[in-house]
Amino acid sequence: MKIAFDKNLAILAAFFLSLVLLAGTGISATDEFFKNKTVRIIVGFAPGGGFDIYSRAIARHMGKHVPGNPIFVVENMTGAGSLIAANHIYKVAKPDGLTIGNFHGNQILNQVVGGQGIDFDARRFQWIGVPVKDNGACVLSKASGVTSLEQWRVSKTPVKLGGSAPGDTATTNAKILKEALGLPIQVVMGYKGTSDMRLAAESGELAGACFQWESIKTTWRKGLDSGDLVVVIQTNPKRHAELANVPNAIEEAKSDDARQLIRAGLHDPAAMTRPYSLPPGTPKERVEILRKAFLETFKDPSFVAEAKKSNLEVDPVSGEELETLVKGVFRLDPSLVAKLKDVLK
Repeated sequence: MKIAFDKNLAILAAFFLSLVLLAGTGISATDEFFKNKTVRIIVGFAPGGGFDIYSRAIARHMGKHVPGNPIFVVENMTGAGSLIAANHIYKVAKPDGLTIGNFHGNQILNQVVGGQGIDFDARRFQWIGVPVKDNGACVLSKASGVTSLEQWRVSKTPVKLGGSAPGDTATTNAKILKEALGLPIQVVMGYKGTSDMRLAAESGELAGACFQWESIKTTWRKGLDSGDLVVVIQTNPKRHAELANVPNAIEEAKSDDARQLIRAGLHDPAAMTRPYSLPPGTPKERVEILRKAFLETFKDPSFVAEAKKSNLEVDPVSGEELETLVKGVFRLDPSLVAKLKDVLK
């Protein structure tokens, strides 16, 4: 009994000594956790698209702002408009702070309207934040023959717009514009991301796509500069400064029902289009560290310089703000939810 007691006492003494040593160096247990670790950012879309570009830029700088300076890497997990990635973060990823999800925020609305394949409850994710509050626009190829809203309205054949799957911006924007403004639109889904949609538009397979202006002006820049691609309409609460002469969907709506549909389906989700999250059950102290590091990344001079060079806009939403926005989606009026469900089915 005395041997066991002495052994236990020695273990206890060693434990307290380690705490004292850590305290003396200013290093916490959480600091030690992230040291020499790798943090994976799982992006739900293909390489080369807007989600991927933002995540890779963040990954190059965020580790400097996490105690222990872990390495950040990006992995692409495509499919179903990023739903596969969202389900993976919720059901498969370990809740240890080493796996961050970057899937489409419209999948939250997809849950509310009863979309298929949802294996998560968005209210249980641990939200880190959003890098930018998005603005939306529709860009069409000159070759499609539709380079203005007036031409689009009178088109005798539906304009083919690309999409990934139910829940992504391109699909959601196209369906809501078709319903709210009565535009002739055929949504063609199945693309892995906006980079694939761009190639399809350039080849004539699609007329174009409707998604985030922040991505369009970066990843479709060459076509915009050459005039081969034209921004025909935007989908914002008010006209974006860079699109001052482009018609805005809310201004074109002819009824209160149409305006309400645009606000709930396009405007409100835009603030959380590109969310970063951790699995449910991730230790609170690690969540807080990553939330803080996420916001500090956007103030990092080296990140700011890279973002400027790459035309990446930055207008971050904190994890706390994002959590509030997500809860708000679940408080939408039931009649509006029913309408959105009908439009987005």
